[in-house]
Amino acid sequence: MKYNELLNNARDNGFAVPQVNLNEIDWIEPIIKAANKMKSPIIIATSDNLINSLGGYEFVCQTIKNKTLTMQVNIPIKIHLDHSTSIANCKKAVDVGYDSVMFDGSKLDIIENVEKTSKVATYAHKNAVSVEGEVGGIGGKEDGIEGTIKYASIDDCIALSEKASVDILAPALGSAHGEYKGEPDLGFELMKQINDTLHQPLALHGATGISDNDLKHAIQLGHAKINFNTEVKKAWAQALRTVLNNNPKLYEPQKIIQPCKQAIEDAVVNLIKKCGSENKG
Repeated sequence: MKYNELLNNARDNGFAVPQVNLNEIDWIEPIIKAANKMKSPIIIATSDNLINSLGGYEFVCQTIKNKTLTMQVNIPIKIHLDHSTSIANCKKAVDVGYDSVMFDGSKLDIIENVEKTSKVATYAHKNAVSVEGEVGGIGGKEDGIEGTIKYASIDDCIALSEKASVDILAPALGSAHGEYKGEPDLGFELMKQINDTLHQPLALHGATGISDNDLKHAIQLGHAKINFNTEVKKAWAQALRTVLNNNPKLYEPQKIIQPCKQAIEDAVVNLIKKCGSENKG
């Protein structure tokens, strides 16, 4: 099943596919193990700001595909480029086999956003790769991405969706990257208007810290892809601290790494439950 078909299926059937951002190469295995255990589709994303530290587009893409083969899983595992502000980098990801790329033109005016996202979409679609675009401002700071919350407008959403031909739209509706300061204030009325107008899969960025009820409501209003990063990073970090604090003389890498991998796996299992994607793979 192609990437956009997977998300359209999720939207039509009232669940979301979780996206988990890759922060280290050894995260690939526990993410896949969690998805396989839960029989859930999963999206593994690489932030454009971290791609060099992970080994580059081709290395990451082939490593995920090779790991999928060696683990003998048959659930949908998709590879996504997250928050790229470079047309050239989006093309690189397309060329090496990514399933989807996101051009983030949210800091541009809508005319330039449409123009550049459209160039990415034209190139990607020729190679059967899906494209995600963003309007408005996702707040917070994470992985080198920083911004203030600015709610998307319905007119800008329509312009990016129709003129740039994006497959998935990420409208900023009050969510934030990283940890929230105070309670998230999602714009559900605007979310419903966008969903009713465009009838296409929406992506929710900055989902860590949003209540389960609000996530379910967002999924009901067209969000077929929910992005998670901070929640998994915190689980990994807590496991690492616990292992090292409890075993100050421990130096065997695998004895340190394995509990951290288990923490990642457990966190992703929980995210799958939040998205309602269990047994949807």
